[in-house]
Amino acid sequence: MKKEIHLNLFIHSRGHHEASWRDPASTALPLTDIRYYIDCAQKAEAAHFDSIFLADLLTLPDDIDSAARCWLEPVTTLAALAIATNHLGLIATASTTYSEPFNLARQFASIDHVSGGRVGWNIVTSFSPAAGRNFGKIGKLDHSLRYEMGEEFVTIAKALWDSWDDDAVLDDRAGGVYVQKDRVRPIDYAGKHYTVAGPLNLPRSPQGRPVLVQAGSSESGMNFAARHAEAVFTAHLEKSTAQDFYRDLKARVVAASRPADQSLILPGLSPMIGGTENEAKQLVQSLDDLSDPEVGRKRLSANFGGQDFSHLPLDQPLRVEDFPDPGKNEAARSRSALIVSAVRQEGLTLRQLLAKFAGARGHFVYAGTPEQVADLIEDWIDTGAADGFNIMPPLLPKMLDAFTDEVVPLLKRRGRFRTQYIGTTLREHYGLTRPPM
Repeated sequence: MKKEIHLNLFIHSRGHHEASWRDPASTALPLTDIRYYIDCAQKAEAAHFDSIFLADLLTLPDDIDSAARCWLEPVTTLAALAIATNHLGLIATASTTYSEPFNLARQFASIDHVSGGRVGWNIVTSFSPAAGRNFGKIGKLDHSLRYEMGEEFVTIAKALWDSWDDDAVLDDRAGGVYVQKDRVRPIDYAGKHYTVAGPLNLPRSPQGRPVLVQAGSSESGMNFAARHAEAVFTAHLEKSTAQDFYRDLKARVVAASRPADQSLILPGLSPMIGGTENEAKQLVQSLDDLSDPEVGRKRLSANFGGQDFSHLPLDQPLRVEDFPDPGKNEAARSRSALIVSAVRQEGLTLRQLLAKFAGARGHFVYAGTPEQVADLIEDWIDTGAADGFNIMPPLLPKMLDAFTDEVVPLLKRRGRFRTQYIGTTLREHYGLTRPPM
């Protein structure tokens, strides 16, 4: 029996290509209009996607004059989408660096209750000097310190979600007992970075805990994922590196005394779909033509913690020496390593590098027919590169429509994707066990 594929929709701006907002085929709605997100979510649910995902920004980007990068706060948005959908899993990013454990645990538990057990938390141990100024955390927060803090943070969140027994709420009107207090416990956590008494001030949620998602591919990130992540979003420019990552992370999960199938690996895939391969490639070119190299240069800088690349000519071949050591990068370590690797292997100019990452910021970009996209998905699944995909349409909603209308039916006919929802929770969609008390 062939492995069933998992699909998550990543809703980002008006599409994952940085110039998507300028394309007349992208949504006409503002990025602050909830109807846009509801429309995308309901289309994903109609196609029986496992889940959707919303990322986050904690600052106003410098390129806001020429890039559509201001949208609704994701956790709040999930609460609205929970009411507008019935089956679809709902995942949002929240930072352990710029949040407090009690409040975050309470927010995600609330949405799990509101949605009937469909929420997931994408854990990021983020760093940004600009974000630090917004949250009163000025100064260096190095990579290892952020993961140390993140470890404590997640330990506390799990303890808070487990601080109520499943049957703690008796709601006995005749007997006058609402909560059995002996089934609710403080956590009394006192660590290096956090002190939290607990218990949480609402009952255990339908899933027990939200599904935990993680996206770091550094050494620290992979070890963190092996201990905690139940789904992993990851970026790869080719199948071979995805296969290496898949084998490595699954081995780490087992070494952490967890079943390998309890941590799904979902690489990003940004498909441009056309009636012919040539048509799909022309669609990519039309978006590339709308790109502003200086927007790409600013994003490149952000990936290296604010490094100034303004001196680099656009059409001169790059050298590895033009970039700081990714291993010392305190911002996006795994993404910066991906960039330097592409420069080393392909001898790119800056213009070519920016174009390569304009489509989906280092995730796998593919242009082809629906059949070719479906074939690629099956191939990656069957050759040990993925358990499913984080689908990142380059243009929304046009390429979401193409994927749900033309690719998903092919996967269903091939017996690789569900034709209806069997379970009601995100854990059931992903094949994950409910955490015991």
